[in-house]
Amino acid sequence: ATPIGNLEDMTYRAVRMLGEAGLIAAEDTRHTRQLLTHFDIHTKLTSYHEHNKFAKGPELIEYLLAGNDLICVSDAGLPGICDPGSHLAELAIEAGIRVSPLPGCNAGLSALICSGLDTTLFTFVGFLPRTAKKQQEILTKIRSYEGTLIFYEAPHHLKGTLKEIAAVLGGQRRAAAARELTKKFEEFCRGTLDELLLHFTEQEPRGEFVIIVSGAA
Repeated sequence: ATPIGNLEDMTYRAVRMLGEAGLIAAEDTRHTRQLLTHFDIHTKLTSYHEHNKFAKGPELIEYLLAGNDLICVSDAGLPGICDPGSHLAELAIEAGIRVSPLPGCNAGLSALICSGLDTTLFTFVGFLPRTAKKQQEILTKIRSYEGTLIFYEAPHHLKGTLKEIAAVLGGQRRAAAARELTKKFEEFCRGTLDELLLHFTEQEPRGEFVIIVSGAA
């Protein structure tokens, strides 16, 4: 895991392991290079992302089978959550390679524990599809789920997504929208879905968002 904003959230173990590994597979090598430079780490980087995972994944497995260590990182947070790290883990497990976590930050859970909503039962939904039909299908499927729901969204899609969630799940559902987590302008907006939509209609959304929505009553 890499920091979702504040570089001080990097763990001692992660810094040590990144320096000791032979190769780091990174979602965006330019972004990860900045992180490595901050901690004076000079390990070789290779690109591994959503658009090259089917070609690059098998190459990385061959590298591992040759007896080398590999660390997989995403741009921020835990690899495998909304990025191709999960695919690499599947390939490695199928090949009999040991897969071990280097835990740390995760935006969804960080937002959940500060949302004020139930944390005993929850599910991660992530980014909704871009088409209205697919959004409706997923939201209809989870409408009766009693646990808290966790969504991710970009600022330019936030209002549309809140509107769609409110239309299917009900505008009176309690919710929280968290942005810029662990950064200087970290902010939580709490209320009903309708109230959140009104707030961001009046105040333009900025930064990446996590939306936490209460489960069905």
